[in-house]
Amino acid sequence: MAKSKKGENATVLVGFGALSSRIGGTPVTPVQLAQQHQRFLAAATADNTRRVYRSAIRHFLAWGGVLPCDAATVVRYLLTFAEQLNPRTLGLRLTALSQWHRFQGFADPAAAPTVRKTLRGIARVHGRPRQQAKALSLEELQRIVVRLAELGTQAALRDSALLQTGYFGAFRRRELVGLTVSNLSWEREGLLITLPRSKTDPSGQGFSKAIPYGRGLCCPATALQRWLIAAAIECGPLFRRINRWGEVGLAALTAGSVNTILAARAVEAGLPDATKLSSHSLRRGLATSAYRAGAEFRAIKRQGGWRHDATVQEYIEEAGIFEENAAGALLKE
Repeated sequence: MAKSKKGENATVLVGFGALSSRIGGTPVTPVQLAQQHQRFLAAATADNTRRVYRSAIRHFLAWGGVLPCDAATVVRYLLTFAEQLNPRTLGLRLTALSQWHRFQGFADPAAAPTVRKTLRGIARVHGRPRQQAKALSLEELQRIVVRLAELGTQAALRDSALLQTGYFGAFRRRELVGLTVSNLSWEREGLLITLPRSKTDPSGQGFSKAIPYGRGLCCPATALQRWLIAAAIECGPLFRRINRWGEVGLAALTAGSVNTILAARAVEAGLPDATKLSSHSLRRGLATSAYRAGAEFRAIKRQGGWRHDATVQEYIEEAGIFEENAAGALLKE
């Protein structure tokens, strides 16, 4: 059976019994030490990763699995969902099971050779192409911005600032909705946005993105200024919820709302592939459009805060799939 939270805490408390009862000169109890330890352990894993792992564990338990478990049980679990779930999803579920067992001090059943080989076999038989968000081109973003300008509502001002900032800053959706006024620095050349931490900066060293002023249909810095003035926002979250009466609230938008807003505004602008767009379309769009406009590899990687060159290279190859094409060189003859 799965170890209870009470049992986990008891184990931790035993370990802390012999430790000093002071931190920074302040007396603390073993319970306080255990609570502090749990906070640090939680901080070691990104919030989104924890949510995904918890969902995977719940799925395993709902199927009828118990924790801890053995390799044979994991194989039965894989076989049950081999035809229903994408092999990548099953791989993620295995990772969650592996992490649970290792963290609790049990042998990892997901590491057994028979488990890994079963998953590879499922991937070969039932593997499907990765579903990726369509890159939003600069021209498509401009169509959305023009349409929002025609509407002129509070929500339209917010959404224009949101989408332009997300696009030209190549922000992840959680980074985007987490921005506050204190993250902004208005410079002569444009806007400097400093993130206290990000997915690729979990230790909180800080990371800044510069967004120059634009001279065309899009100018995220100007769009953001207009939104902040119209909504009378002087501190706190930049992008906030608006109720049905057009009143701007205090709470920030949720990460999921970026998808909803982009899809809705794309439909209003008459974009043909609106259903294929998601918040990631903003980041992919910046990378592909910037490359087509002549931006260097390093500049694209820096703006998006990508950790791996391979990710940026994938977007660049997507951008040049027709221009840098061997068949195209022959067909021009």
